[in-house]
Amino acid sequence: MRAASTAFVEDPVNVPALLDGNRREFDKLVRQESPRLFRVILRIVRDEDEAESVMQEAYLQTYKRLSTFRGDSKFTTWLYAIAINLAKASLRKRKRYSIYEQEEIERLQPRFSGGDYVETYDRWDPHRLAELEQRKRLVHDAIARLPPDHRTIIILRDIEELSTAETAAILNITEGTARVRLHRARQALRTILDGHFH
Repeated sequence: MRAASTAFVEDPVNVPALLDGNRREFDKLVRQESPRLFRVILRIVRDEDEAESVMQEAYLQTYKRLSTFRGDSKFTTWLYAIAINLAKASLRKRKRYSIYEQEEIERLQPRFSGGDYVETYDRWDPHRLAELEQRKRLVHDAIARLPPDHRTIIILRDIEELSTAETAAILNITEGTARVRLHRARQALRTILDGHFH
């Protein structure tokens, strides 16, 4: 039984039935979660065929590993964690896109001198940038260039609008780490996009 203090709402599926191997409940899970899960995977791998393949593998792995589910998060959180790990593994195999390496993210962070911010800072509003279709495409292309960890946290928090707690659970990191990673990812994304919008 999950602790009453959990930050998550109850699962939309019957977890005990799933864990007992109930195929109808698993089919219900697939029907309910596939649209959103496919969207998340597609934004990571940027290829529809590959996203379909990763999603199918995620469901297969989830079904095979039912006995390993510990119940310390939502079942759907566990499913998304499996899917995202598979999507990242797919990216590592393919390396098809021009993705910033981790050390390059350092160069995209804000610079300070004597405690003062070196560049003029305008608050970045992702909703304003995405108003026009061309701008939306630029934003998504820029997200695709981020390293997988940074791209994934932007997708989960800013696009799918999951909470910090649920995002951290999916990525198997602390909420503090999730906040730091999200801040760094947003800053890197803002720097990439600055050339297009100034």
